[in-house]
Amino acid sequence: MTLKKIGFCLLFIAFGAQAQTIKTQKDSTFIPWKSTNKLGFDLSQIAFLNWNAGGVNSISGLVKAEFNRSYELKDTKWVNELIMRYGINKQDGIGWRKTDDMFRFNSTFGHRRDSLSQWYFSAKFNFNTQFTNGYAYPNVDNPISKPLAPAYLFLGIGAEYALKDKSFTVYASPLTMKNTFVLDSDLADQGAFGVRKATYDSVGNRIRPGEQVRTEVGILVTNYFKKEIFENGILENRLNLYTDYLNHFGNIDIDWQLQLDLMVNQYVRANICTNIIYDDDIKAKEEVNGQQVSVGPKIQLKQLLGVGVVYQF
Repeated sequence: MTLKKIGFCLLFIAFGAQAQTIKTQKDSTFIPWKSTNKLGFDLSQIAFLNWNAGGVNSISGLVKAEFNRSYELKDTKWVNELIMRYGINKQDGIGWRKTDDMFRFNSTFGHRRDSLSQWYFSAKFNFNTQFTNGYAYPNVDNPISKPLAPAYLFLGIGAEYALKDKSFTVYASPLTMKNTFVLDSDLADQGAFGVRKATYDSVGNRIRPGEQVRTEVGILVTNYFKKEIFENGILENRLNLYTDYLNHFGNIDIDWQLQLDLMVNQYVRANICTNIIYDDDIKAKEEVNGQQVSVGPKIQLKQLLGVGVVYQF
């Protein structure tokens, strides 16, 4: 999956959204295409001057964007979602550091037997990667991740249970292909993110380069839940579970995102977001005696708290 192909996918969705504006003379009210767009920006800053308790001046910013395009006609639906996030932080004496980095595209096509059923025969496509290099700070000389290194692509077929308002869905696929891309030769040679690492001879010459693509086939289960749990408080849950048939079947890859939005008014919101990831193929990096070494897989946890403006259209 190249950046060019990703661009074509996004362009296709953008053109699809134009169907929302088309109204026929026969029916000026029904529109099979629906769209929502959400742009947000969170900013936090703290400064000290002669502050006896001490402290470090810092500033943080986070840009967020979500675009949804859905098609629904009779017993057929097609839901597309693009999520992008990028955050940075600056402290006195320390350069800019990345705090969040996400590019994720989800697409689900489903068909049901009749209008009374909430079960759909579905095909699901997921793709996610990042925009810029990632580092194990304070080491900024050796990236531990890069754009499209890694990138993950899921493609499978299964069944989905979905409420009419799309506030709750469960998808189960007994046949899902997972591709892991490490489109950087240095990281691929290291065997990062589970790809086969390079082979060297006794004097250190590379005999065989590391693989840049790893393909697995397994079981995928996803869940989406969104509900207003109290006034102006909306909880959103996304859970992905995957296990491969051939590579340590039963070891479950987990990607769990939980977000609570607190709406101050139409444009101002506070949000708390957590993301837990566990993948047996991702080895953690630690710095020992000035050198980065790989250790076993560990639970990854990210937590964000922000207040900012949101524009939805």
